[in-house]
Amino acid sequence: MSIATRSGDDGNTRLFGGRRVAKDEPRIEALGAIDELNAYLGLARVSPIPAALDHMLQRIQSDLFDLGNDLVTPRDDNPEAKAVPPFPAAALDAVDAWLVQLEDGLPPMTAHLLPGGHHGASVLSVCRALTRRAERRVVSLARHERMPGVILRYLNRLSDLFFVMARHVNADAGMPEPEWQPREDRETEE
Repeated sequence: MSIATRSGDDGNTRLFGGRRVAKDEPRIEALGAIDELNAYLGLARVSPIPAALDHMLQRIQSDLFDLGNDLVTPRDDNPEAKAVPPFPAAALDAVDAWLVQLEDGLPPMTAHLLPGGHHGASVLSVCRALTRRAERRVVSLARHERMPGVILRYLNRLSDLFFVMARHVNADAGMPEPEWQPREDRETEE
């Protein structure tokens, strides 16, 4: 069977349960943002990062796939929806536990930090920004359709986790964390 079904050639796609919607519909925009984030997580995983973080990212990629399945499954008036389990709170619990674990090993922040430093930290910073975009898309969707609260909490916390992971990668590599320089300090240096 070919991956090219040609059923989306008209700018529409099928949700789980059969309903067809436009590819720029809020549900599909949210799904696309999750897909983009997941692709960048693949890039983060092939970057030089500690093995423990790679293990976490692998789990997050699978959790995001589950989240995407939930997004393309309308729950109202869809008898097939019961075949797709709702996004689990256990995914949020895992992110919260990793946040605590990773933050405990980091020095306190003394300045606002910029993305950068180590290559792996930079890619994780992109993942943080993409998570925020996905969160905004899901918030837009939640204005029109019922959305489990755990999904929004998960995405909010996940962006925090990527920030902490980036700090962890920089610390592990012995790289200084790039700090924001206030305008007045930048102007006096010039």
